[in-house]
This record gives sequence, C-alpha cells and structure tokens, in this order.
Amino acid sequence: MPNRKLSRRRVIAAAAGIPLAPAAIRGETPWREGAADAPRPASGGGYVFFTGAEAAFIEAVVARLIPKDELGPGALEAGVAIFIDRQLAGEFGRAERWYMQGPWGAGTSTQGYQTRLTPAAVYRAAIRAIDAAVGHEGKAASFARLAVADQDAFLHRLEKGQVQLSRVDGVTFFDMLLQNTMEGFWSDPIYGGNRDMVGWKLIGFPGARYDQTPFVSQHGKPYPLPPVGLKGRPAWNRS
Repeated sequence: MPNRKLSRRRVIAAAAGIPLAPAAIRGETPWREGAADAPRPASGGGYVFFTGAEAAFIEAVVARLIPKDELGPGALEAGVAIFIDRQLAGEFGRAERWYMQGPWGAGTSTQGYQTRLTPAAVYRAAIRAIDAAVGHEGKAASFARLAVADQDAFLHRLEKGQVQLSRVDGVTFFDMLLQNTMEGFWSDPIYGGNRDMVGWKLIGFPGARYDQTPFVSQHGKPYPLPPVGLKGRPAWNRS
C-alpha cells in the first residue's frame, strides 16, 4: 500500500465510495445559479395526498390548532391543509432524507421519531384510527363532525397520550400534526400555506427582504414594510 497521508476529506470520500480526485479547489468555492435545491412551489388548488375523509379531518383539526379570531385568519384560511397535503405527497411524506432502518425499539421522549412508518403512513393510519375512536365514543361519526368544544377536548386528550390509536402512537402524531400546522402557517407562501402572508403579518415578520440594515438598530419598533416572499408579494404581481 502506498504511504498516503490521511485527511478528513479522504476518509469521508472512502466511506462513501467516492473516488477522490487529486485536484484541489483554490480561491472561492465555485458557484452556479440554480445549482442548489430550489424550492418547489405548490401548484393546484385541490388535494393530492388526502382522500375526502382525510381532507375533512385535516381541515377541521388545523382550524382548531390555530383558529381564526379578531387578530385575523387562522390555519384553515391560510391554506395550511394544502401545505400539509403537498408535504405528505412529497419527500417529507416519504421520509426520503431520514434514516428509516431498524432497530425498532420503543425509544424515549428525547430520541425523536421512533416509528418505522413514514410521515405519510403515520397521517393515514392516525386519521383512520381517530375517526374510528370518535365513532366508538358515540358523539359523532368522525372527528370533523364533532362539535367544536368536543374537537378541542379530544385534541387535548390526544396530546396528553390519553387516546389509544391502532398502529400509531397518538402523542407522536399530535406532535407532528402541530409542528406541520405551525410550519404551514409561517412558511413561505410558495409552499401552499401562509396564504396572503397572514402568518407573517400577524407577527410582523418581514419575510425574504434582501436588506434589513436600516432596521437592525430600531429596537422595540414595529417593522414598517409589508412582508415579501420568495416570489415577491401580491401587490407586485397584479396586472
């Protein structure tokens, strides 16, 4: 074997099975526009992943997690149901970038995601199990048909682990559902949620404006400009 000096670069390349070229990059790292992972805009207005019954559940549940009030629209009006639908139909739903191999121990609360099911499969199994549990309790045929107060009560029980679901842990699903709802309410509108930037307007977030220099030192003052998304803002796109 030739006497080669080991380096982190050489070890990582060998572990990944990547041939290591002898050339080195000098100066600045090469960059080309559009070479990075560009955002994939959500398109269309209908559901791609959810069935009719699943869509009824998700619309009802996001409307309770972030309800509309005197401050403005809630998650349902902001398009969060469409956001979650598109995420489950894509890489997130398939867990394409997650480690999804065994072992499949029970895990602890600090170890994060511990199920062999993909997020899409978790949603599908949990929604079916929740509607079955609601029907068994006798107040309505499905979660979407419960009275608002009963929906809130059921979600509180689900969050506390007081609802037993088949095939999926109720707390795991609730945590994912709440996280995805917040992501949809405050993500860039290009992904289908945060319609009309209502989430950003609610908290005074400027969005993707390229320069915040004039406002860095203005502590305690509301941001005076409207938010801007990755595709601009509605006022710029009107014909």
